[in-house]
Amino acid sequence: MENRTEVTQFILLGLTNDPKLQLPLFIMFTLIYLITLVGNLGITMLVLLDSHLHTPMYFFLSNLSLMDFGYSSTVTPKVMAGLLIEDKVISYNACAAQMFFFAAFATVENYLLASMAYDRYAAVCKPLHYTTTMTTGVCARLVIGCYVCGFLNASIHIRDTFSLSFCMNNVIHHFFCDVPAVMVLSCSDSYVSELVLVYVVSFNIFFALLVILISYIFIFITILKMHSSTRYQKAISTCASHLTAVSIFYGTVIFMYLQPSSNHSMDTDKMASVFYTMVIPMLNPVVYSMRNKEVKNAFIKTILESKLSLGL
Repeated sequence: MENRTEVTQFILLGLTNDPKLQLPLFIMFTLIYLITLVGNLGITMLVLLDSHLHTPMYFFLSNLSLMDFGYSSTVTPKVMAGLLIEDKVISYNACAAQMFFFAAFATVENYLLASMAYDRYAAVCKPLHYTTTMTTGVCARLVIGCYVCGFLNASIHIRDTFSLSFCMNNVIHHFFCDVPAVMVLSCSDSYVSELVLVYVVSFNIFFALLVILISYIFIFITILKMHSSTRYQKAISTCASHLTAVSIFYGTVIFMYLQPSSNHSMDTDKMASVFYTMVIPMLNPVVYSMRNKEVKNAFIKTILESKLSLGL
């Protein structure tokens, strides 16, 4: 019988071992994280403080911002610590916690984007019934459903991954505890766990994409029937930010997971992972604020009120 020692901690290889790149990467990721922090928490605070933004669209957006902040915060600080002080060791429990929260927040975002597509469908295709369709109760149930699906999905991944045995090999070829990167280290049979991972992830992605696709098919049909240029421009403006966010998020996911395994390289996967764990959470607030007059007006109003309250 082989003598097996159970793993109590893992070592994250990180992005690079080149000392010349570590400081520039640390500075770059620090700036990205600060922008993510300010942008996402800023949008959440604006939605809470400005009564004009108390609508279904901004209710979903504030939750999306919280998820972006959440899964960026789950990964980025550990990456920064690895680059600055070369702290690449992560305990067994900390690895499980990081995996759980990353999977939960990313899945919630996946379903929030689908809920936002349905909201845009109701706003463009059924404007007269919008207030009765997207009531406070409906919005709350949709968001609660997104959270339930997210945390249920994360629980499944944690159970399947950490029910496996981990023996001598504890080096994770990644910069965070991603499910496939940890699962490959198992010294027990992981075939069933890998199968569950593929089926669950595929269902989550394709179900949300199906909802988004159907919603936008109806939206585009409605837009093409519009004769008023003003209504046409308003409809396009209503959907543009969400469509941009969807394209960025799912474009990266498809690049990561829907290509032949023979085409995968660890370096390419790491770069794609940097994009969806750090860059996308930073881009979403920019996408939603740059094209949105209501968010800009709320921001200006909040700044002016803050100056007045400080006597400036």
